[in-house]
Amino acid sequence: MDLPAGRIEVVAGCMFSGKSEELIRRLKRAQIARQRVIALKSSLDDRYGAETITAHSGSRLESVLIANPLDILEMLEGRQIDVVGVDEVQFFDTKIVDIAEYLAARGIRVILAGLDQDFRGEPFGPMPQLLALADEVTKLTAVCIVCGRPATRTQRIVNGKPARYDDPILLVGASDSYEARCREHHVVPGRPESVIERERLI
Repeated sequence: MDLPAGRIEVVAGCMFSGKSEELIRRLKRAQIARQRVIALKSSLDDRYGAETITAHSGSRLESVLIANPLDILEMLEGRQIDVVGVDEVQFFDTKIVDIAEYLAARGIRVILAGLDQDFRGEPFGPMPQLLALADEVTKLTAVCIVCGRPATRTQRIVNGKPARYDDPILLVGASDSYEARCREHHVVPGRPESVIERERLI
């Protein structure tokens, strides 16, 4: 049975889990199928150049920078597009959710890739809503740099030490600033105690 043309697919995970690589793979397959594809990424991500989505593995795909979700509608105006791919979607505000729903309702396949958690291990930007509304969710894992188990968290490193909970959320970087960690080895100094931990102390 054929999949409906209009749909939302979300590729999520921590850093170094292969999100951009998977996005590129899906978009290239769509191009092979002679579908009309446009690849976009947040203007905040300038690590590997402005005009490509680039995976840590080196895979690349030509893309266009956008500053906010409404730019997507401007990019598509007057164009016939079958598939829209957006990388680093966690950097956008919640308007990206409405845009994705709008496009899917009009028969466009929307593929969104991004971090589901920030460096503190908390939901990142619009990702919780996108994960809830997606027709398909792919959650990828990396390898914990400490123990080798599957990593689901992104550890930010500042001067060789874990970043503190109250450090700024947004800091674009790669292996110079971040590591993949499992839950056990993810460290966030200054993180407030969880409700469960507080109840155990009472």
